Amino acid sequence: MSSVRPSHEEARRYVVGPDSLSWAQASDVRRLLLAPYALLLQVAHPTVGAGVAEHSNFTNEPWQRLTRTLDYVDLLVYGGDDAIQTASRVREMHKRIKGVRPDGGKYHALEPEAYAWVHATLMLAIVELHSRYIRRLTPDDIESSYQEWLGLGRLLGIRDGDLPTDWAGFQSYCDTMIRDRLVDNETVQTVLRTIRTPAPPPGWPQRLGWLWRLVRLPAGYVLTLTGADALPPELRQRFGVPWSASKQRQADALAAISRAITPILPRRARVSGPTYLRLRRKAIACDEFAPDSYLDHSSRPGGR
Repeated sequence: MSSVRPSHEEARRYVVGPDSLSWAQASDVRRLLLAPYALLLQVAHPTVGAGVAEHSNFTNEPWQRLTRTLDYVDLLVYGGDDAIQTASRVREMHKRIKGVRPDGGKYHALEPEAYAWVHATLMLAIVELHSRYIRRLTPDDIESSYQEWLGLGRLLGIRDGDLPTDWAGFQSYCDTMIRDRLVDNETVQTVLRTIRTPAPPPGWPQRLGWLWRLVRLPAGYVLTLTGADALPPELRQRFGVPWSASKQRQADALAAISRAITPILPRRARVSGPTYLRLRRKAIACDEFAPDSYLDHSSRPGGR
């Protein structure tokens, strides 16, 4: 095993740039379709689920959590040298996330398995997104992207050996995690309910509450559909997510439409991270979205 934190010289080697595959793959605007998939995989881990239940206000602030996660991912991939500082602060923030699981066992957000699993789910979501909604990546591209993702994991303090060294091993690792470690829990069900009927985005005018009630139904349906479609059937069953041939046809049709429009999407929509960061820099710098709130299991000590 390597040390938990890389030296600054080593960290500079892991920063990715415009010539990287991660840069090209990590911020297609359609990534929002699989945000529920990644989140469900994360909170189904007993430690992550317990941390979110005790230290997060996800039900009332789903948009804030999504925004902080996008801030984090885009700084990590598109932030240049800022990625090193962001990763350091993320790890520091996780030091205070600890407690007791419903089964009575103690947990800590920096448990190597749980901490690495969160990072792993983001890579899974990128590959699934391209496979279903954009254009299937070649095996060589997936392998190269995975090696870059391992490097970004080192910035976060994920040690060599906490994740497999190649994509084939990673697939086996994910199969084992899904089969043996992921469980239905209170947080999984909370996430599913919140996705179906999300709270309005921050700043939504109260007088337009009626409009949000109209908008959230189709939006919640689509996000529930895309998230459930990406889940392995055994997890859909474990989580009690209803599925049918009709829903599969709807998911397949949506995916086919998405793939069909890929050639006509402008590059800034397929690689939205740099633009997103330019628009978000001021908000990221203010207290509410300070770097210690990224990967928000707890946007403030003890939750908000």
